[in-house]
Amino acid sequence: MAKGGLKEWFKQNWVDIGSKKKGGGFAKCGRSKLKADRKRKYPKCVPAAKAARMTESQRRSAVKRKRSKAQGVGGKPTNVKTFAATGGFITDQRRAGAAQRGFGFKGIF
Repeated sequence: MAKGGLKEWFKQNWVDIGSKKKGGGFAKCGRSKLKADRKRKYPKCVPAAKAARMTESQRRSAVKRKRSKAQGVGGKPTNVKTFAATGGFITDQRRAGAAQRGFGFKGIF
């Protein structure tokens, strides 16, 4: 049997990293149809274990990217990756290190 799966997914404690509690931690994921929850911004949900491992800037970035997308398009929620894609150009520091170690660096990988 494969590790994880849908059963494992349902067992996880999902929290909204966009709404912190006063005493620490995060609010449970989702919104209800109660009047108080209607004003709440769209939740960005992750398992509590992942939320604990994320830095403050990673959480802010994920919530910002989620809320910047149009939600409910076609009757479905819009998903965004929890961690922004990294890549692009290699920094000068890494470039110098590669050349120094004799890797024959000739530009961008």
